[in-house]
Amino acid sequence: MEKVKEFLTLDKEADETVSRLTVHPHRVGYERSFYNEFALIGLHLDRIEPGFVSCSFKVPPRLTDKNGNLATGAIANIVDEIGSAAVFVIGLPMKVSVDISISFLGTAKLADELEITSRALGQRGDYCGTSVLVRNKATGELIAEGRHSLFSERSSKL
Repeated sequence: MEKVKEFLTLDKEADETVSRLTVHPHRVGYERSFYNEFALIGLHLDRIEPGFVSCSFKVPPRLTDKNGNLATGAIANIVDEIGSAAVFVIGLPMKVSVDISISFLGTAKLADELEITSRALGQRGDYCGTSVLVRNKATGELIAEGRHSLFSERSSKL
């Protein structure tokens, strides 16, 4: 247990960085949340149509690991968000992630520009699946490939 506590303890630099974060309350649907500002700002939507989303993203310093690479957690977040966007339908209940599988095939460095595409793979009942590709825009190198399963209960007819 002591090793876990030691692992989870922030060093002085990380502690100072966290202490400078300001988390303001927001009005849902009217203002961006801390999550949107921290994890999604800088994501630029290039094309969206039913079952397909394409966007670009420049790797910011706040989402890099100690080696200057885009953090794997940030890639997982991108797969979740962009995968969900490919199957989102206005007026229907939001789908929730039930399974995400990611193959990490390369690394993206600070300031690299990424191209992210997501395609709906299909739907069976209340479940649907998407595929998400994360590529380095300049080199075409595949950084990550994700599969994403989502579920949504149909709204009641009562």
